[in-house]
Amino acid sequence: MRHPPSGHQVTRIGEDPEAFEAFYREHVQAMLRYATRRSRDSFAAADLVADVFLAAISAASGYREELGSPLAWLHGIARNVAAAEDRRAARLWAAENRICGHRLLESDDIARLEERLDAEQVGRDLLRRMSGLPSGQRAVLEMVAVDGLTVAEAAAALGISTVAGRVRLHRARRAMQRELATATPPCSAPPRSSPLEVS
Repeated sequence: MRHPPSGHQVTRIGEDPEAFEAFYREHVQAMLRYATRRSRDSFAAADLVADVFLAAISAASGYREELGSPLAWLHGIARNVAAAEDRRAARLWAAENRICGHRLLESDDIARLEERLDAEQVGRDLLRRMSGLPSGQRAVLEMVAVDGLTVAEAAAALGISTVAGRVRLHRARRAMQRELATATPPCSAPPRSSPLEVS
């Protein structure tokens, strides 16, 4: 049975191909979910995943287990990479046709990514609804409700205490519940339980 990479192995992913392969296999599905929720097409999703793992290789020597799990650390990197991509969005859109001409994805890879994009539509809708939240609250809620991290992992990825993470999550869930309540038609059936429910 394959075991998740330890903190020591994570620090070696930039120099040890076997350590990188174990790390990649352990976390690629989580990063694909992250990317397809935040991308409009399969090429952008594939690029985001590749960029996250490249950034992880560069940052690996600075990983410290006491600051959070490898998954939380990788989500922190993914947020930084996605934010950098957003800042470059105008330039990237202008060069889209030229960039797409250099992609090496097979048609099967593209089809699988497009299926994943369809499957993550609910997650993208939820992210759009969260856009009005304060950034700190939105970040915690994204990581917990959309990406499936624990509060402690989300807090570690954001560099805040678990208590601060819980406070932000509680406030974000309350705000989202208010927004969803006003957006739901009064004659519709009550919604089933969701990750936005306040416990």
